[in-house]
Amino acid sequence: MGDSGSFPGSTGKSAGPAMDRDEADRALARLGAEHEAIETSLLALQDHAGRRLLEGAALSGVTKDRWATTEQTITLLWSYFDAYAAALRGAREARARLRWLNQQDLVDLTEKLRGRSVTVAGSATPSIAGPAKLSEQFSLAELVARMNELYAQSLDMVVASDSVWSALPARIDLLAAELNRTRSLAHSAGVRPGEHPAGDELEAITDELSTLRAQVISDPLAFWQPVHGSSAPGGGRPDTERYDRAARALEDVRREIDAVLTVRQDSEARLLRLRDVLSRADRTLTEARSARGEVLAKIAASEVPAVSGPPTALQERLSTAAEYRRHAQWHRLSPLLESLEREADDELHRARESLTAVTAPLAVRAELRGRLDAYKAKVARHGLAEDLLLTERYDAARRMLWSAPCDLRVAEQAVLRYQQAAAEALAQRQPGPTDRGGSA
Repeated sequence: MGDSGSFPGSTGKSAGPAMDRDEADRALARLGAEHEAIETSLLALQDHAGRRLLEGAALSGVTKDRWATTEQTITLLWSYFDAYAAALRGAREARARLRWLNQQDLVDLTEKLRGRSVTVAGSATPSIAGPAKLSEQFSLAELVARMNELYAQSLDMVVASDSVWSALPARIDLLAAELNRTRSLAHSAGVRPGEHPAGDELEAITDELSTLRAQVISDPLAFWQPVHGSSAPGGGRPDTERYDRAARALEDVRREIDAVLTVRQDSEARLLRLRDVLSRADRTLTEARSARGEVLAKIAASEVPAVSGPPTALQERLSTAAEYRRHAQWHRLSPLLESLEREADDELHRARESLTAVTAPLAVRAELRGRLDAYKAKVARHGLAEDLLLTERYDAARRMLWSAPCDLRVAEQAVLRYQQAAAEALAQRQPGPTDRGGSA
């Protein structure tokens, strides 16, 4: 029987033709082996750890109902086994009394071994076997088949309960221990219920694990998923959905707390960087405002964009971040630092763009000055430094570029006129010994 959930034996229902002596002896030997196997299986069920746990547990729900039925079934199994043992004993005694068997003796023995010769006393109340009966008649094979059925039902219930108890409570306890360690980390990081979502989640996980463990202990069959079509006792697996959900939630909280702890470790360096970025943005804006005044004074007829003020709002939020750090409010500091870092980098980028836009006219003037002096040097190398037209046009362009305010459009036209005159003069001049290698 064992783990198969059934006793050995045939399923014949009628005595049939009389057996000969050898057949009778073989049948008695087979029934004796069946008796030993059945007794071993019933004793193993009686001593099963799951059955002992069920007997001592404060059960509820479906497990309580199933166990009440299973206890009746086990009691009935022993009654059937006692009737089977008594019938087998009677058959053995009859065979022992008759050393030589005549035909009638064989008919009588065949009836004992194959016929419905076993009477099992019933009870006054309904049982797992059906309505209340004063007695039931079985053949030995029928009795084995009946015990097979009841044993399989009983073992299935016991094995399923034991499987859940063996799997889930230990895993829940391990997760609860991890939860306690996580709660300690959360407390050190300032993650507390009512102050941070992760703190509220830890409380919810704590309640869920406590409730889940109590329910698993009292009603293990509520957490059992049978495998349909399986003939093995306890065919199925524990339902770990709620446990798995709690484990995933705890892992999410742990990652959140790790992020907060990381903020605690590098918050000082991040605050210093933020102060440096905002300081550079402020200095750049100050430089842009100064340059704007210079441009307005030195450049005429030019659109100069306005320059925004210092990032005071960001400075105030930076002060708030420093307060969070002083009071170890890491859970509040973490998101604030992330947003400040993005906005501070954006502010520095805008300040640099503002400086570039404001100083653009000065850059244009500097480019025109450089171009004018480059052409002057070029014509000088070709011996045209004393050319009156070139000198006149150079002086006109230079006065415009070095005067304040400078009209860039007029100055650019003056530089172009000088360039054109220089190009014409160089084209008319024949190459000499000093510039035989070509002009610059």
